Amino acid sequence: MFLEPQAGFDVVDLTGVLANGILGGVVARSLKLDAVGFVFLAIITALGGGLMRDTLLNVGQPVSLTNPLYLVFALAGAAIAYLVPMRGRWTRRVLTVADALSLGCWAATGTAKALSAGLAWLPAVFIGLVTAVGGGMIRDLLVGRIPAVFGGNTLYATGALIGSVQMVIFWELGLPSVGMAASIVTAAALTVLARRFGWKLPGPAQWLEEWRPPNLPALLKRRGRGQEQEHDDAVPGQGGRITGRGSEEADAARSGPRLTPARLLRARGGHRERR
Repeated sequence: MFLEPQAGFDVVDLTGVLANGILGGVVARSLKLDAVGFVFLAIITALGGGLMRDTLLNVGQPVSLTNPLYLVFALAGAAIAYLVPMRGRWTRRVLTVADALSLGCWAATGTAKALSAGLAWLPAVFIGLVTAVGGGMIRDLLVGRIPAVFGGNTLYATGALIGSVQMVIFWELGLPSVGMAASIVTAAALTVLARRFGWKLPGPAQWLEEWRPPNLPALLKRRGRGQEQEHDDAVPGQGGRITGRGSEEADAARSGPRLTPARLLRARGGHRERR
């Protein structure tokens, strides 16, 4: 027996709240915060985008405050991150997929709510984008980081943008449920593939040099190889990397042997002999 479309969307929505609550807790763990920090960052990461959306639209009380399930799932994510170390390749993969699914769901939900409030398509797309990535942006600012969606990471906000545009198109066609499903699938597929192959938006000085059509196959292949190790050591979080003990050990291994005083003296002696 299949779920009704709305029930299925609600499942994806709450799964995303739980996953982003865990991701907020992972940031708190990496910063060695106490239980209060876990709870606060989990709630902000999981619910911040929806709170911004409802505040900007001014169409009543925020849904995350009127529906207690949102706070319950966000707090459950904080508790999981507090009690269970988020390590292992499969843990990262599950969080990546759950986060990617919620990205499209939240982008479509925000866009649909803006359109139903009477906004034009362009402001509605903006609201959808804010809904999808706003929580992670606020979290990064609170812990003193440049928001990960601003660049230097694999495609994330791009998936939300495409999902929002899809929702506008299907809304105009009178098919909001189809638009929601299309947004979820497209955003999730793009986000997961971008993390797998290291797809990023080019920087401002790279368009003419790197992204010429003859260079694209070699460029994508090279970036895909370079991102494989980074992907294994990373935990997803609004398109960025939330590193923990495992990535620190990997960085130490890549940096080579430690320079002890004995090795330093031998190195200096070798230089004198060569001179």
